[in-house]
Amino acid sequence: MARQPNPTATETPARISKIDILVDLLSRPEGADLPTLVAATGWQAHSVRGALSGTLKARRGLAIASEKTPSGRIYRIVQG
Repeated sequence: MARQPNPTATETPARISKIDILVDLLSRPEGADLPTLVAATGWQAHSVRGALSGTLKARRGLAIASEKTPSGRIYRIVQG
């Protein structure tokens, strides 16, 4: 008797992009600092800042707030 393939076992999981990771981290109420964003994406700091201003702000139209705290700058997406 032939074994039927399990359709869920052959499907590949949806790929999560690094931009999606940034959006998830920035959507948290506490936001995220630059070292957290760098660690999560594996990008260099200037690449993360470029993604914040270029991809998220300019292309996706998201409002990114930047708050200076004693421990460093915190970024978050603000609801418009």
